[in-house]
Amino acid sequence: MVLRSFFRQSPPLLLYRSSKMSTSAFIVPIDPKAPSSVVPNVDLAKLWATVPRGEKVDVGTTRIFYDTPATKITAASSLGDNFATKKGEAKRELVRKSVGSAVKALKALDGLKEVTVDASVDPHASAVAAHLALYKFSLKTSPPSPFNPNLKSPIPPKLEIKAIESSKEWDRGVTYAYSQNLARTLMELPANMMTPTAFCERAKAEFAGIENVDIFVRDEDWAASKGMNTFLSVTHGTNEPAKFLEIHYKGAPQRDAQPIAFVGKGITFDSGGISLKPGDGMKLMRGDMGGAATVVSATLAIAKLKLPVNLITVTPLTENLPGPSATKPGDIIYAMNGKSVEVDNTDAEGRLVLSDAIYYASTEYKPHTLIDVATLTGAMVIALGEIFTGVFSTSDELWNRLHAAGEQEFDRFWRMPLSEEFGPQIYSSNADLCNTGGRPGGSCTAALFLKAFAYGIEAEDGSNAETAMKWAHLDIAGTMDTTRPTPYQENGMTGRPVRALIEYVRGLAN
Repeated sequence: MVLRSFFRQSPPLLLYRSSKMSTSAFIVPIDPKAPSSVVPNVDLAKLWATVPRGEKVDVGTTRIFYDTPATKITAASSLGDNFATKKGEAKRELVRKSVGSAVKALKALDGLKEVTVDASVDPHASAVAAHLALYKFSLKTSPPSPFNPNLKSPIPPKLEIKAIESSKEWDRGVTYAYSQNLARTLMELPANMMTPTAFCERAKAEFAGIENVDIFVRDEDWAASKGMNTFLSVTHGTNEPAKFLEIHYKGAPQRDAQPIAFVGKGITFDSGGISLKPGDGMKLMRGDMGGAATVVSATLAIAKLKLPVNLITVTPLTENLPGPSATKPGDIIYAMNGKSVEVDNTDAEGRLVLSDAIYYASTEYKPHTLIDVATLTGAMVIALGEIFTGVFSTSDELWNRLHAAGEQEFDRFWRMPLSEEFGPQIYSSNADLCNTGGRPGGSCTAALFLKAFAYGIEAEDGSNAETAMKWAHLDIAGTMDTTRPTPYQENGMTGRPVRALIEYVRGLAN
């Protein structure tokens, strides 16, 4: 065998190559200090011993061995030197990094068709990482792209991935990853392909045949009949019809049980409107419907998993463009809840579409919990970067559950201050509320703005604590995309926090 080193990724990929190629391979996450495997007839300790001694073996270091028994290719990927000392969330993340690194290494090989994963360490984490690492968005025509919306029939994935031993945990992980990848695709597709109408059509196609789901696609006339004037104010600059998508999942034993509600910001392209954004990097604003993409995709997984909850998901969908009829800075609008709102900056449109949607969901369906998700503020990018999703919540219990779910899936949250002391920044205009409060605490004033539309939340004196709606606002402006690849994700739209939302509901159901 000949040792070849490649430095196309970090940590290094080391290949032990023979002259023959196989169409199938095994992935084995290993503890380098105690290498072992359930792959039949493969002495992994012996294979691992062929590597030069003293070499540093970071988590994700992948070695590919050829001409091994049972299969022609075995990819051994390190879990890290200190894997045995890790516990809980930290240990699961090492498994994800190990499996994801191995998948990335194998998908670069020509002719490989099937990969079988030794998922015995953590089947759920292994499945998530394998399927996230396989994903790579492109609309290039050679080879043909599976993301081309004009395809007559689907293109099969480059690799078929399965576990050595099937399990419910592996299957659940596959479902989590599918939904996150769906959100990534919805966010990556350009705005001419992912209009409000196209978004709704894709949602209907994804939910086709799934039990206990009803989908309603509302139009602008319906929104006007409900008094959704802040939502509609954003639609005036575009010729693309706005939509208001509702997905109702009734999985609880009692179909009339109080539901959870998800609300997702659905700006399918955000130019900033009259308050036009700079042209540099504006194409990233195709992903400004990331809130809608993530809540719809999480809802899909929740319905597929048949979690015993009732869930209402609503997404206001529109473009924000500077047309001749567009809303202008200084315009004042009366929202669905009767409050007057001054539009100081038309690029702060997310809170305008969300305000009516939050009020509608909280009054129409009276959920016990409402979570809204939005690519809302540049201030959140400055505060938390690409690492954490910012969370503002009126409920310690809800925050604790979200935090636990995020840690479980390494889709992490950071709690931000929700305080009335920011109020003067958005209360001091000619209306009840102003849609911006200046640069200081920009994400905090945006959250406080939304709080005014979350009907039924806990009163300041706590008098309605037992019956109050729990509310959280998730600002994903920083985590919507990543410029740094990880062992199980490439650069680009992330689909976060899909897995954390699914895990939150699963925990609540359990």
